[in-house]
Amino acid sequence: MKDMNALLAGFGGQGILFMGKVIAYAGLTDGKEVSWLPSYGPEMRGGTANCSVCISSDPICSPLVVTPNVFVAMNGPSYDKFIDSVVPGGIVILDSTLVEREVKRDDITVCLVPATQMAEEHGLKGLANIILIGKLMEQTGFCNLDTMSKAIAKVVPARKQHLVPKNVEAIELGMNYKGSAKHQNPGNTSSVTGIFYSANNPPLRPVFISDKAANLFISFYISDL
Repeated sequence: MKDMNALLAGFGGQGILFMGKVIAYAGLTDGKEVSWLPSYGPEMRGGTANCSVCISSDPICSPLVVTPNVFVAMNGPSYDKFIDSVVPGGIVILDSTLVEREVKRDDITVCLVPATQMAEEHGLKGLANIILIGKLMEQTGFCNLDTMSKAIAKVVPARKQHLVPKNVEAIELGMNYKGSAKHQNPGNTSSVTGIFYSANNPPLRPVFISDKAANLFISFYISDL
């Protein structure tokens, strides 16, 4: 996949934003242009959470992903809200432990991964999100295991570095999972992104965009979208 415009969604507390940050750092490690844009409700844990992640060889015009070519959902409401926005030929990865839905679209590739159940069974509780990243790597090839290991080590806080091996184990578990995958018509894998502004002085949120030429990972704030 040349350019990845990913939308990751679920409940607060499932590690959706952390998952996006890990993916973005992996792209940055490989020298790509990246962006990471979080969005969440007023109650982080248990509320809604999603984030947009773009990885490209070219400059990224907007960090907001409106029509993803990759969609990862960790709960049913997120699936219901965003499934129709995925471009034809896109890849959809679902935590089938928590997303009990029949996918009716026939123009996308759907991977059903019981990530929450797998995490419990392998002593990786809380790492269902990382298992899904592994499946995403297997499906898209957006980075290799060495790059991802470096990204995880970068994102995991210093006080939790002892958890890095468990995270890498979760990645490998997802990469090697050969369960249900429904391959659909390839369709058009292009994606269009846009940016929309609220007129009511919304709260600010962080966004991170890389400048590959300057070897920078820039952090700044923009209005809520």
